[in-house]
Amino acid sequence: MRAFLLLSFLAAALPCAAADLARGSQTYALHCAVCHGPAGQGGVPGAPKFNRGERLMQSDLALLESVRRGRNIMPAFAGVLRDREILDVIAYLRTLQR
Repeated sequence: MRAFLLLSFLAAALPCAAADLARGSQTYALHCAVCHGPAGQGGVPGAPKFNRGERLMQSDLALLESVRRGRNIMPAFAGVLRDREILDVIAYLRTLQR
């Protein structure tokens, strides 16, 4: 129940803040590019190819939760990145689609 309330609060509050694409790009380069490729083309087998839009059909909140928890070989970033930083990366990823 607490998680639902928190997600509901975030859903209401987060869209109000504009994404910082420059910061998203920097955070992506530092934490994500090793596995997902510098331009989102994928690097590690099984890593989504963001330049093809893989996994980006999900909502920002679904992607935020996935990054927080980690998935398969991807580590969890909860405690490493703040939610705002993750959302900046998600916004940046959406610019990589061809």
